Amino acid sequence: MKQTNLSIFIPHYGCPNCCSFCNQRTISGTKTPPTAEEVFAILSEQQKVLSEKEMCAEIAFFGGSFTAIDREYMTALLKTAQHFTTRYPAQFCGIRCSTRPDCISREILDILREYGMTTIELGAQSMNDTVLSSNRRGHTAEDVRKAAALIKEYGFTLGLQMMTGLFGDKPEYCIETAREFIALGADCVRIYPTVILKDTYLGELYEQQKYSSFGFDETVDLCAELLMMFDAAGIPVIRLGLHSGGDFDGEILGGVYHPALREITEGRIMFGRMKKAMEESGKTRFRIYTDRRNISLISGHKKENKLKLGELGYSFSITQEDGTDLRIEALP
Repeated sequence: MKQTNLSIFIPHYGCPNCCSFCNQRTISGTKTPPTAEEVFAILSEQQKVLSEKEMCAEIAFFGGSFTAIDREYMTALLKTAQHFTTRYPAQFCGIRCSTRPDCISREILDILREYGMTTIELGAQSMNDTVLSSNRRGHTAEDVRKAAALIKEYGFTLGLQMMTGLFGDKPEYCIETAREFIALGADCVRIYPTVILKDTYLGELYEQQKYSSFGFDETVDLCAELLMMFDAAGIPVIRLGLHSGGDFDGEILGGVYHPALREITEGRIMFGRMKKAMEESGKTRFRIYTDRRNISLISGHKKENKLKLGELGYSFSITQEDGTDLRIEALP
């Protein structure tokens, strides 16, 4: 059965901090957090949809710092979610939330466990204390380590979220963050290249020409390295880049945003693999065998890989071969 997330957004409600990248308008109340009754109605409707599609979903409380919201409100949402995971286990296979590392304690975890929470994602963003301080995060790398250890101790699935290109960031800091995520035993990861929004501290710095995030190609190369690191460690990257649309339309000043960022990044990884194999072969013409799902990655976004390899003197054709990741045959 296919599994997905059913997101319930609690827009920045309860967050005790205003980080450098957060848009004040989304924090100040332009959106009203849903009531428990509204969540009940949403889940009732989605239960039918999931049943018809033969899908199972984790009920996901995203958008704010879930464990920092008013305790009574948090409990009401958890009770509602638990009602559906208990009554409709075929459609609702768990509950997940996102929160801050400094909003995790044994008391909080006891409550979450009582109501059937399955996955907790921490917005760590970086494991470099200078970067965290410069971006007004209000927590330290040690807070992330302690919270992650507690979450693992309690048996929850641990998700960790990181950002690249924040104020004061360096690619090597991002690589070190990834290493720490792996050491902390992350079960899944999200990678968000920084998008600079209007009405944020980063936006002010950007407009004053005191800050700019990593460039697009630099970000793609960095994210390719991060993906390979997590893949080698057996940790799935469940999201790369911001979702399109939503609160960010018309708000972007700079940074890196592209709706096909993951495809471009995975294509960059494929380019590196092909280039290495072609160079080692000493030949210039090739036939590449691959599963259908990889064909677009081999060609690259807008045929970027084919064009770049052509500039290097290599040409290739693609033959679909089910179950094959990448097999390169040199031609005479």
